[in-house]
Amino acid sequence: MTMLMHTRGPLERAFYPSTRRDTAGADAARAHLSMIKRFCMSALTVLAAGCAIAAIIALKAAMFLWVFRYY
Repeated sequence: MTMLMHTRGPLERAFYPSTRRDTAGADAARAHLSMIKRFCMSALTVLAAGCAIAAIIALKAAMFLWVFRYY
């Protein structure tokens, strides 16, 4: 019987209370949200790299056309 009873005083909280603060799905929701954030950050990185390559190509094309403007 002593194993089933709390050995602390009446005002101290138990280490693992029976009521939890968060629900069981909170960890899964946090993991899902971090997965969505990681996907958005990788998509944004790919988009930024694509824009940089397009800007380099446009700059090279403008320089190429600028040279042939005088001929």
